[in-house]
Amino acid sequence: MARIIVFNNDTNRMENYYRNENEAMPYNANRTLTVGEFRGSSKSPTLWTTKRAMQSFNTTRYLFGAPIPVGFAFKRPWEGGHGSQSQHYAGVAFDTGQRLSTAQRNRLWNTANNSRSVDICRTTKLNTYMGSF
Repeated sequence: MARIIVFNNDTNRMENYYRNENEAMPYNANRTLTVGEFRGSSKSPTLWTTKRAMQSFNTTRYLFGAPIPVGFAFKRPWEGGHGSQSQHYAGVAFDTGQRLSTAQRNRLWNTANNSRSVDICRTTKLNTYMGSF
């Protein structure tokens, strides 16, 4: 069982939840993101996120209209990530689309970008695009 700390952006307060790996994350709509997916391979007994991050995932998932595979959304810096690249998975960024085709991944990126409900950080071989919406 994981302890999940959620910063509620509406009330400016921290909330505590206790959930099993197969249960939905707090504020997740229609059980589209489980605690296990959110955790990934992290061994931390305590996970954290924000209500706004969960709502952004919900919006993107709804607009995308299909499951969004999440490799993980939470890792402590020493637990790794993308090797020597960004270590930004502190419960507010989601490693998504790794099992999608290039076309599906592009559609997911466009969905998130057009929704204006998420921050985008996309790295390619040739350039880096960062936008804040």
